[in-house]
Amino acid sequence: MATAVETLSKLERRLTISVPLADVRVEVEKRLKARAKTAKAPGFRPGKVPMKMVAAQYGYQVENDVLNDKVGRAFSEAATEHKLRVAGLPSIAPKSGDPAQDGMVAFDATFEVYPELTIGDLTAAEVEQVKTTVSDAEIDKTIEILRKQRVHYHVKGQSGEHGDGGADVSAQKGDRATVNFTGTIDGVEFQGGKSEGFVFVLGEGRMLPEFETATIGLKVGESKKFPLSFPDDYHGKDVAGKTAEFTIELTQLEWAHLPEVDGDFARLLGVDDGDLTKMRADIKENLEREVGGRVKAQTKNSVMDALLKVCEFDVPKVLINQDAERLAEMTRQDMAQRGMNVKDVPFPLEMFHAQAERRVRLGLILAELVKANGLKATFEQVEAQVADFAKSYEDPKQVMRYYFNDKNRLAEVEALVLEENVVNYVLGKAKVTDKTISFDELMGNQAQA
Repeated sequence: MATAVETLSKLERRLTISVPLADVRVEVEKRLKARAKTAKAPGFRPGKVPMKMVAAQYGYQVENDVLNDKVGRAFSEAATEHKLRVAGLPSIAPKSGDPAQDGMVAFDATFEVYPELTIGDLTAAEVEQVKTTVSDAEIDKTIEILRKQRVHYHVKGQSGEHGDGGADVSAQKGDRATVNFTGTIDGVEFQGGKSEGFVFVLGEGRMLPEFETATIGLKVGESKKFPLSFPDDYHGKDVAGKTAEFTIELTQLEWAHLPEVDGDFARLLGVDDGDLTKMRADIKENLEREVGGRVKAQTKNSVMDALLKVCEFDVPKVLINQDAERLAEMTRQDMAQRGMNVKDVPFPLEMFHAQAERRVRLGLILAELVKANGLKATFEQVEAQVADFAKSYEDPKQVMRYYFNDKNRLAEVEALVLEENVVNYVLGKAKVTDKTISFDELMGNQAQA
């Protein structure tokens, strides 16, 4: 039995639920009898333990279980009766204040409900649609990156099938240097300040600028002393903000040989016949696929931002907290997978509240748009999306099977299609402004989560 719904705030509600004690006792006795059939106790055979001992051992837990079941069922029935859309789980506690009726036990159930959501005027929404083209310049840049990924090194000054690296045998940017070094502060060596056979590539920014500058121009066998000032925010706290004196000795120097852009290079990239025109076409197709994904992501973010502006409503705190907990756990798992020790690292939920609220708010808006406008993902759309994923793999059919044999993976694809349906629906109604940005700008931008 439940009382009328009390409104505590815009979304918070309270119900008083009463349960007949007689019903509780009957169910407790029933469950204790069932437990007695298998109960064990010293000096008794299984199933022969006296009921008094069974009740003493299990009665408290059984009574709690029965109360939880009956109160939970009563709350569910009351929520249905009052047509309440309950968000999250209710907080249930014994009723304080007014005594319960004779023969009844009363509880207060406090909970939040989903907001009444009204989608604003989408024709007034302003959306920015990003456009980017892939030109020959971008293909050339990508080829250079692919060449650098396949770089190999030769000892400078030694002749080989690729030459000797040129007449200049001193260390220059792009060379791979092997050095011995020792660092001291006030004449005393410090932890991490000494190494032998240390290898790094000049110009990659791996070393502090003073270290690289001192190395450039050295020849094998030469040494140099130089001061090095560690930044105040240097990761090594013992030396941060201090000035050390380093001695380095160059023990080996190698020059970088990049593969020629020829048939062999094309074959390395999977073009079996070594055709360079086909190689460039493949690179362009891959770039356009990457560009297409990022353009969609940026346009989607613009649509989502517009929806947040035209739909203002209160969000249940319980849903925000639940999502914040998920985000915190995802962050913890991600850091652990990267090899970080997160056992004692605190993850305050407040860190994730803003992101969680945005996610929950957008989830409610998207659900309403899908429901009100019939934007559900069709099987054909899901199949087409999976096929698009599969195109970039060597065996597309295997990728298709990978998705269609797992309901959870397929559900993830369906969620993506739903979002795309909503984006396209909004784009068809909103004030859309095209914005052309450069390839480099697009690739440098990261889509929001």
